[in-house]
Amino acid sequence: MRRGVRYSGCSPLRSLMIGLAVSQITAAGLYPAHAQQLNNLDRDRARLMLAAVKSDLEKYYYDPTFRGMSVPARFKEAEEKIKQATSIGQAFGIIAQVLLDLDDSHTFFIPPSRPFRTDYGWQMQQMQMIGDVCHVIAVKPGSDADAKGLKAGDVVYTVDGYGVERSNIWRLHYLYYSLRPKPGMRVVVQLPGGNQKQMDVIAKVKQGKAVYELRDIGDLIRESENEDRLHRHRYYEFGDDLMIWKMPQFDLDDKGVDDMIDKARKRKALILDLRGNGGGAVPTLQRLVGSVFDRDIKIADEKARKETKPQLAKTRGDRSFKGKLVVLIDSDSGSAAEVFARVVQLEKRGTVLGDRSAGAVMESQHESHQAGSDTVVFYSVSVTHADLIMTDGKSLEHDGVIPDELLLPSAADIAAKRDPVLSRAAAVVGFNLPPEKAGTLFPIEWRK
Repeated sequence: MRRGVRYSGCSPLRSLMIGLAVSQITAAGLYPAHAQQLNNLDRDRARLMLAAVKSDLEKYYYDPTFRGMSVPARFKEAEEKIKQATSIGQAFGIIAQVLLDLDDSHTFFIPPSRPFRTDYGWQMQQMQMIGDVCHVIAVKPGSDADAKGLKAGDVVYTVDGYGVERSNIWRLHYLYYSLRPKPGMRVVVQLPGGNQKQMDVIAKVKQGKAVYELRDIGDLIRESENEDRLHRHRYYEFGDDLMIWKMPQFDLDDKGVDDMIDKARKRKALILDLRGNGGGAVPTLQRLVGSVFDRDIKIADEKARKETKPQLAKTRGDRSFKGKLVVLIDSDSGSAAEVFARVVQLEKRGTVLGDRSAGAVMESQHESHQAGSDTVVFYSVSVTHADLIMTDGKSLEHDGVIPDELLLPSAADIAAKRDPVLSRAAAVVGFNLPPEKAGTLFPIEWRK
């Protein structure tokens, strides 16, 4: 079942959480966290999942050459490996690796949910590349990471032996948060004085239920509300001069976008903070683009397997925002966030500040599946169905958006919770906002 067209970006699982949770109410016996040996039923299910992934790829993938991959041969090899797999986690890894070999930011396997949640005690999901260096952004107070001495601003060299680079950081997120959550990790960091330190960080694992029933709807609603709180849109208004909109993802309907833009129209300037925004829905992007231009805009060409068609944004005319515009991006800004920033650059509508974006810009769709009868498991596949070619004739995939002004917070800025990027954006539109004050506007929040 198709869940809709999206620019899904660097944090792909967020968009499926609620849908999967609702599905789990009816019948969802899920794989246990401790699963060891594969029994025949589990192995057959893994093979059915692999077949579904192959079918989705062959049916929807935008490139008829599959980036040079021999699909029959590669999936046959994976099937043989599943026959030899010794655990469910290993089988999921085999399925996932087939799609990872495409090196496509929007084509990946989303395995069945697990009845537990892993909290590593630091913002590994936002373990962030600043320039070409990976930094710890925040550490949860009272966590094992906090007790071991991990600090915001520390430079991350390796996680469980994996070197952390721009090219593989999203794979680490995928591994630790979706494919194979772990009870802990070994982290090597560089301390402010230049010395390296190795620490074994133990994760906090919150056990949930393997089977959800209708009476558990309250727990699922509370979990959904907690996620919504962490991903809500936040803004600050400074008189008639300035509005700052922290947009965490492209998830608003037309009315939601209109409400925010109507607030901005009362101000002389808008800073749209897309740092950490991994993307979202195409209609949200189109509405937002149309809300900051006084004319219709061609966003890009969608280059699919059989056709290429323009993606357009219709202006809101007199209801659009006409003031000064500054867009903030960083290495975690993906998909729709990157596209929006690049449109602003190409059309010379405003200024883009920050770090080079993720370079994860394709158009994808989610295909949801289930396996089993008495015990049902739910899983999904994200498949790229179109490349996006901007109006300058180039794709942003792998390259990202180069900001008009490259601004990289230092380790000292991160540790002191200063935000020099937001401060500079305010200065560009003639507003004084010291880095210390800017750093207090949108504090990091933790899952309860």
